[in-house]
Amino acid sequence: METFEAHCLILPYPVQGHINPMLQFSKRLQHQGSKVTLATTNYLFKTLQEVSGFISVETISDGYDEGANEIAEETYLAMFQKVGSKTLTKLILKLKDLGCPVDCIIYDAFLPWGLDVAKSLGLRAAVFFTQSCAVNNIYYHVYKGLLKLPLEETKVQIPGLPPLLSSDLPSFVSSYGSYPAIFQLVVNDQMKNIGAADWIFFNTFYMLEEQVNDWMANVLPVKSIGPAIPSMYLDKRLEGDNQYGLNVFKPMTDTCMAWLNERPKSSVIYVAFGSLAAVDAKQMEELAWGLRTSNHHFLWVVRESETNKLPEDFTEETSDKGLIVSWCPQLEVLAHKSIGCFITHCGWNSTLEALSLGVPMVAMPQWTDQSTNAKLVMDIWKMGIKAQQDANGIVRRDVIGQCISELMEGAKGQEISRNAKKWKDLAREAFDEGGSSDENIKDFLAKMIESGRGKKVDLSSSLKVKRETDLLSSEILKKSD
Repeated sequence: METFEAHCLILPYPVQGHINPMLQFSKRLQHQGSKVTLATTNYLFKTLQEVSGFISVETISDGYDEGANEIAEETYLAMFQKVGSKTLTKLILKLKDLGCPVDCIIYDAFLPWGLDVAKSLGLRAAVFFTQSCAVNNIYYHVYKGLLKLPLEETKVQIPGLPPLLSSDLPSFVSSYGSYPAIFQLVVNDQMKNIGAADWIFFNTFYMLEEQVNDWMANVLPVKSIGPAIPSMYLDKRLEGDNQYGLNVFKPMTDTCMAWLNERPKSSVIYVAFGSLAAVDAKQMEELAWGLRTSNHHFLWVVRESETNKLPEDFTEETSDKGLIVSWCPQLEVLAHKSIGCFITHCGWNSTLEALSLGVPMVAMPQWTDQSTNAKLVMDIWKMGIKAQQDANGIVRRDVIGQCISELMEGAKGQEISRNAKKWKDLAREAFDEGGSSDENIKDFLAKMIESGRGKKVDLSSSLKVKRETDLLSSEILKKSD
């Protein structure tokens, strides 16, 4: 029988940008001696192009086993809570029966009911935030009523953070009322019960967000455990850990790497806006012209659903200097010697990856937490330049060209490159032996083990839950058996 000192069940929100960092954290836990089980939805598991062989994967139901593309966010989340709670409980009881009891549920902050399941079964619980510590601090202040909305001032001061403009805040805060369902999720749902969690994990590293981390640690049990990217790009202590191991989209790896191998050092602009962002058609046109008129090669990731926004014949007419692909292995690309800068939406995963690999950024935030990340990239970490929008919210081609020129050719670009190396080294140190993230993970597992395999599942108190679970339709449960 397999032996282990603790068993952690990981519950991510079922999109790639949330699963990847939690999967990477799982590998770290397993490397330190914990058993890890990743629980994902039936639908996502069916659609994955690949999944890591490092981690045991089990499925639960979100109530939409055939997909939920046309379902409103609030409807989806309500169903996921109802069905997910029951199928997650069923999975934990099944693992118990198989002699593999779970000690702790590490749940995505987007799924706060993971805490309720853990406590109902007598288990420890840790919440995992996939946003920066700074952004979570802003949401915490909004939730507590310490930052009143709608904002009345253009300048905002929040403890632990530098002075901010209202436009630097997450879009759900600066444009209060713009997306009420997502505001409910990121502020009220994420924050409502974190005080009851045994641990709070942030995908960041201490030196990157030292002041805000210290402020939050005074009020909540927060720990930085990032950057949650494969070990090959950091400390190299996890053998064979050179990619996340999960892809919703199929990367054009051979095409990208062969093309980059033919380009000179630091000569290529890499452009990507993540797995979810939908770029405005006018913005797409301006970006295309900015790249076309620059004096540099470019590799541009344009998802298949976005290609219709490209200017007519753009791909063919720029084939001598550019490569457009539907998806790429971003870490491999960012680590390639030919990359000179990264035009990014400043999603947190992309920002952390660029910081960890020392790649200067042109920040073009779209919505959600990206404006806050862009502010930090430019003014605090001094890792890039924010491309300024016009009155219509569009970054024009001349601005894009100027940002590229500053980073790739100017004195400012040289200064940013020096800062980039500093952050790259500090990210690696966080996971070296004795580094801040390494120590936080070790401390978490030590406390799990000291507690005598955590609090055991009490089957007698769970019989009612199990009976309710068994009443769910076989259609919902068939893939979680």
